[in-house]
Amino acid sequence: MTTILLTALLLGLMGSFHCLGMCGPIAFILPVDRNSKPKMALQTLLYHIGRMTAYATIGFIFGYLGKGISLIGFQQKVSLIMGILMLIFAFVPSSKVLRLKPFAWWNAFVYFVKTNLSHYLQRRSTLGFYVIGFLNGLLPCGLVYIALVGAMATGDPVLGALYMAIFGLGTAPMMTIAIYLGSFVSVQMRNKINRLIPYAVAFVGILFILRGLNLGVKYLSPSEKMLDTNSKMIKMKSEKMQQKINHVLEK
Repeated sequence: MTTILLTALLLGLMGSFHCLGMCGPIAFILPVDRNSKPKMALQTLLYHIGRMTAYATIGFIFGYLGKGISLIGFQQKVSLIMGILMLIFAFVPSSKVLRLKPFAWWNAFVYFVKTNLSHYLQRRSTLGFYVIGFLNGLLPCGLVYIALVGAMATGDPVLGALYMAIFGLGTAPMMTIAIYLGSFVSVQMRNKINRLIPYAVAFVGILFILRGLNLGVKYLSPSEKMLDTNSKMIKMKSEKMQQKINHVLEK
């Protein structure tokens, strides 16, 4: 599972240049206090925590969906299918992918997010930076959708949340630089780096496919027996931890 979580960091680091193009304008106009470095650092931190909270929340939901599929015996197949989907997202031109019209409720949700985001961008309250980050994390983004595929493939809500939080962490350095320095990367440079993103997505997809092939290779492609053993160990540790907590509370 460690290997899978590392793919989240890879997606975040590589995709941060994509984020710079999509969310960069928000970072550029973030109402940070540039006259106070400590306050600016705190505001930037709250913004990132807000984004990662949003990502983790959505990741928890998708991880829960993946768990439902895993419980009926398709955990390995989920990884295989999600890996194939990532390869499709990476290399199939969007013009050849079937595009469905968004549901009315989705349009209403996006409008709600954008309206509130615009409202908080005009304020300078400390809590407002966390809200801005959270709302920013809810905006539609193709790269986030790809990361959510990975979160679902973990087959666990907590791991799904952790996967998306690590993804958000990977985007933080570039977004922080954008906040402090503004639009420092030329459009030409961003376009060149964005061409590498499909290869990063494909690499992550291949790792998920290997995980789903049940080859019996530790960390890379564990067998179902290995996964069952790991699940039992995690469950035992969780139960022991719960017993210790209960013992402390009883005192």
